[in-house]
Amino acid sequence: MRLVIRQDYDAVSYHVAKYVKERIMEFAPTANNPFVLGLPTGSSPVGVYRNLVKFHQNGELSFKHIVTFNMDEYVGLPRDHPESYHSFMWKHLFKHVDILPENVHILDGNATDLDLECHRFEEKIDAVGGIELFLGGIGPDGHIAFNEPGSSLNSRTRVKTLAYETIVANARFFDNDITKVPNLALTVGVGRKGDEKTDDKPAFGQHNNYDCKDE
Repeated sequence: MRLVIRQDYDAVSYHVAKYVKERIMEFAPTANNPFVLGLPTGSSPVGVYRNLVKFHQNGELSFKHIVTFNMDEYVGLPRDHPESYHSFMWKHLFKHVDILPENVHILDGNATDLDLECHRFEEKIDAVGGIELFLGGIGPDGHIAFNEPGSSLNSRTRVKTLAYETIVANARFFDNDITKVPNLALTVGVGRKGDEKTDDKPAFGQHNNYDCKDE
């Protein structure tokens, strides 16, 4: 593992965004061979998305041939709720770039059958040949997506009960009221992230100014 340390959050965000841009440009995606990107939510990646939007606005990066899969979504939160991860992604990234709506994949936390929704999400990832690059935001306790420390290394997309510490940490997005934070979520598993095609797996956190990459 390589640990990259930058002086502050903005520097880390730019470093990660630049790396993503370079990977996409090197891949040279087309309609028949899109670049498949796994994306996180939360406070950590906001700066990364801001820089990716700037790259797009400057004509340095197109999302036209990029397919995305988001890592998680709350259960029971309306899709148009300001704190749903659907809303988050369109607010911070998708509405500002030229990505095709049909290439955006976010778990449906309001599906009638949540287990089936998770299974279908896995099938969609397999149908495009897997994830080329998965970004991982690291939470205060080390969780990635809603995989808490100790989650099975073989886990796939599934329903998860959120740890109390995660609920408390996320309360800042819900008027600091833990009763407003959903206690269930859908999340991709550790095993799915481990299936990423590249050996270089960037993971970053806002609480520490670092970017970790497996090598």
